[in-house]
Amino acid sequence: MNMIETIRENAKTAKWVGVLLIIAGIVALFAPFAAGLSLAMLIGLLLAFGGISQILLAFRAGAFGAGLLVFALGALSAVAGVYMLARPGVALASLTLFLAAYFIVAGIAEAIGAFGARPTPGWGWLLFGGVVSVLLGIMIWGQFPLSGAWAVGVLTGVRLLMSGMELTAIGSAVGGATEA
Repeated sequence: MNMIETIRENAKTAKWVGVLLIIAGIVALFAPFAAGLSLAMLIGLLLAFGGISQILLAFRAGAFGAGLLVFALGALSAVAGVYMLARPGVALASLTLFLAAYFIVAGIAEAIGAFGARPTPGWGWLLFGGVVSVLLGIMIWGQFPLSGAWAVGVLTGVRLLMSGMELTAIGSAVGGATEA
């Protein structure tokens, strides 16, 4: 079953989830620093939980035998997670720099892919997207550390908003089609 069929069977739920995502996106856009800190802390929590889980697995496997590497990776994840929870501002700054680097590298790769796709229709849009991505990455990097206060939260807000709009639109369209 593909995504559209799944949404068709759950059109009403998809619309409500879409509305909730739109609300979350708007909140993130109006409070980008709080949204960014929340994301940094959530990632820290997930890293800490995952690290502790790996450490427990390592002890079950025999921490000084086959589980030594699992133990080391678990300890690294747990320490990184706890650090992110204790210092969410530093974590947010790191995420911001990672995001800037990601946009630059992904944009360059997109632009290279666009030139490789020439003269296929639409290659210009791929190039345009790559250039925008590189410029966004340079802007985030160039405004650092100020960009740490807005970049992660704003970009997450935009993504949530777009996802919500997609779900709401698809849910309405396929829901209306099944009711007709």
